[in-house]
Amino acid sequence: MAPKRKTRTASADDRALADLLATCAADPLRFVLAAFDWGRGELEGHDGPDAWQRDVLAALRDGLAAGRVGAESSAAQAVRLAVASGHGIGKSALVAWLLLWGLATRADCRGIVTANTEAQLRTKTWAELAKWHRLCLFRRWFVRTATALHAADSAHEQTWRIDAVAWSKANPAAFAGLHNQGKRVLLVFDEASEIDDVVWEVSEGALTDADTEILWLAFGNPTRNTGRFRECFGRFRHRWTTRQVDSRTARMTNKALLDQWVADYGEDSDFVRVRVKGTFPRAGSMQLIAADIVERAAAAEAQSSVYDPLVMAVDVARFGADQSVIGFRRGRDARSVPMEKHRGLDTMQLAARCAVLIERHRPDAVFIDETGVGGGVVDRLRQLGHSVVGVAFGARPDGAVDGEKVANKRAEMWVRMRAWLTTGGAIPDDRDLAADLGGVEYGYTIHNEIQLEKKDDMKKRGLASPDAGDALALTFAYPVARRERGPGRFGALHVPSEFDPFA
Repeated sequence: MAPKRKTRTASADDRALADLLATCAADPLRFVLAAFDWGRGELEGHDGPDAWQRDVLAALRDGLAAGRVGAESSAAQAVRLAVASGHGIGKSALVAWLLLWGLATRADCRGIVTANTEAQLRTKTWAELAKWHRLCLFRRWFVRTATALHAADSAHEQTWRIDAVAWSKANPAAFAGLHNQGKRVLLVFDEASEIDDVVWEVSEGALTDADTEILWLAFGNPTRNTGRFRECFGRFRHRWTTRQVDSRTARMTNKALLDQWVADYGEDSDFVRVRVKGTFPRAGSMQLIAADIVERAAAAEAQSSVYDPLVMAVDVARFGADQSVIGFRRGRDARSVPMEKHRGLDTMQLAARCAVLIERHRPDAVFIDETGVGGGVVDRLRQLGHSVVGVAFGARPDGAVDGEKVANKRAEMWVRMRAWLTTGGAIPDDRDLAADLGGVEYGYTIHNEIQLEKKDDMKKRGLASPDAGDALALTFAYPVARRERGPGRFGALHVPSEFDPFA
């Protein structure tokens, strides 16, 4: 009779636990408070989540309650939550709770969790999940392996699971196949700032299932001021619920160490911004143009007058993965005349397209990158009767820019462009352009001249060639005044004696 009584008790416990979990399906905060034996055993002295963790859990609950998921779910309606934080606040614990909540409260939930590196995923993210799975009231319902947490019921082992997947830029296909029609999809990025943009882009494919509850959660220290994690708080902030957590407000952090960092590096240093405040750095260690400058320029009002010359510039692609970019700028306005990007055009085709745009917009000057294959575009346009100026990026600069010595023409153009961006220049809200402007780093020559990093070096860092950025920079190659139209195709080009970056 004893075994029979034990079976009835277990069944009653399971039913009670199932009823409890049903009330937590749309409330992760309620789940975390109920699923662990707070204040006892290993959790003695802990009465539940920290204040910042409660806030994040409540934000996710409110997103679910807002009706952005469920019967009419789509990519636009998926709940997206991004949290940037300083060090040591208990982020990994929160990630573990959310993985357990997502799996336990919705039958046949499918999910993927990844991190910046395989080591981080295995030794921190997954290790923290192992701890909280062991402490969870329903741990017997799910089996944890080295790479998965799945239903103990063999009939649901393949359909009710979360997998730990190390991302690969060369093979991001695992993130494209995360679909779960009519049920729940959970996608979690840990240390998201260092996850390559291509993985973010492919992951968008997991948001296309209709009639599906979709949650995309990203956590990390804000180590980079470029990339998709940064854009959750910038360009795409209208799509994401965001939180930025200062380590000094978290219960478990070493306050003495944090105070020491602030004293050593300064309250507003990038070191403290990233590791303590949970805010993005103003610039990389040697980043020429800070992300906040680019964001302001994308939001700035485009201003120009009829007296400002229109400058057209062409950056010519050198390799198959690069793109040729044609850009325009009139005064402080680099937005009103759309930028064009082309892949796969040979020099004759690109020259033909440039000729069409010259006839259409009648620019006062045309600057073309003649380094490498660009010389062919310059020659062809001149053959067609157009007045264009070839610009060699490696040529000697005209001189110092605002007191800063520059190594070559390319550095000169970029430094002039930076000055224009910081004083009212307006650019299109273009992802490629923003990434290019924020991605270029610099150093100094032995003569203390600013030297931009080579495009090949950027590619080694996983960045694309800054073609759009170079196209905009080319509009600052030489001083230009508005043409006085007269006889001939375009009239004469007048070059003033002093450079005006706002012309």
